[in-house]
Amino acid sequence: MNKRFLAVAAAAFILLPWSSHAADPARQAEVAGRGADVMPFNLKATTHVFTKTTHGGVQRVVAKGAAEKQQVELVRAHLHEIQDQFINGDFSGPSHVHGAQMPGLAQLQAAKPGQISIDYREVDGGAELTYRASDPKLVSSLHAWFDAQLSDHGADAMPGQHHTHDSVSPR
Repeated sequence: MNKRFLAVAAAAFILLPWSSHAADPARQAEVAGRGADVMPFNLKATTHVFTKTTHGGVQRVVAKGAAEKQQVELVRAHLHEIQDQFINGDFSGPSHVHGAQMPGLAQLQAAKPGQISIDYREVDGGAELTYRASDPKLVSSLHAWFDAQLSDHGADAMPGQHHTHDSVSPR
């Protein structure tokens, strides 16, 4: 049998329970409840945008209302804090919110210091983190991690436009 077919079939078999489970509204409610333990801002008052890039991706969180200055400050403080945590290999926040079996998470946790760069930047209405890795397996893990967050956050998240390079949109 074709090795490529077997690899695709194995990946589908492994990820199928996650994808069908993640789309469940009950799961999204559980994740939102646990998210309040980690995210200081109101999930319903913000939008998470996950944009995949060739070398990783951009996670942007912005307040839905332009007048939500408190939410903007909370988003910025949180993303700055998780940048520090992730650079030090601490992915306990996503593990608590999404579960230890979240796609891509184990590989991100196992990355050696410096294998993933994470840059913080303020944007209108919030902030963003840009993740970069040169190892294709880590890039794939970042993409799987983004996909899982999109499913788990439901209406409070959206995919960005896939970029073939790592530049981010202007402020």
